[in-house]
Amino acid sequence: MKRETPEIMTDLRKDIVRVPQVIRQASGISIFGRKIRSIIFTTDIAIIRNTDADAVIAVYPFTPHPAITKSIIEAADIPVFSGVGGGLTQGNRSSYMSMFAESQGSIGVVLNAPTPVETVKMVAEVVDIPVVSTVTSTLTPIEEKLEAGVKIINISAGSRTAETVNFFRLQYPDLPIIATGGPSEKSILETIEAGANAITYTPPSNGELFRRKMEHYRKEEQGQSDS
Repeated sequence: MKRETPEIMTDLRKDIVRVPQVIRQASGISIFGRKIRSIIFTTDIAIIRNTDADAVIAVYPFTPHPAITKSIIEAADIPVFSGVGGGLTQGNRSSYMSMFAESQGSIGVVLNAPTPVETVKMVAEVVDIPVVSTVTSTLTPIEEKLEAGVKIINISAGSRTAETVNFFRLQYPDLPIIATGGPSEKSILETIEAGANAITYTPPSNGELFRRKMEHYRKEEQGQSDS
């Protein structure tokens, strides 16, 4: 008989960002013996320290910088996939960032969709952790990148993500696929059923979480003043 997983929690730690339970239906990707199903998409250290996600994907719309990578990895108590460029940042800088990310403890490095094959090769030659390539549509060319050393694809195709996952899953039955889950449990489940092994989840912003907390505090104070 399968038993429920016992949970240990304290009052100080119970208010965490929980990923949708439906993600547990994904098969997961085993990386160095660690199974990863849920990946939180954020660079906010406070959220990273307070989530039940299996890992974090730390990519951001700026040139990757060692100080940012170092800060996130040092603060995280879960594995980190670190963004190392591929759009504006290519070539030697991406390979140097990848070596730094690995030396700091990243479980994988993430390259953006426009990354040239030459940069993929440079990165794959210098790291011993998985190279993840972002895919934005069914038109994204991945064959040469897989041959160059990409081990995982990260599909982020907006409302067509599930369709894109299915497209690549049919072509590559055994390829590890990470994909964005979308805004609802239904869209997450559709993405898993399309063939995604792991799901990225975008949490509410720190500002939104703080707004909810303050609203709760105000209600508590009003209740106390009414009594």
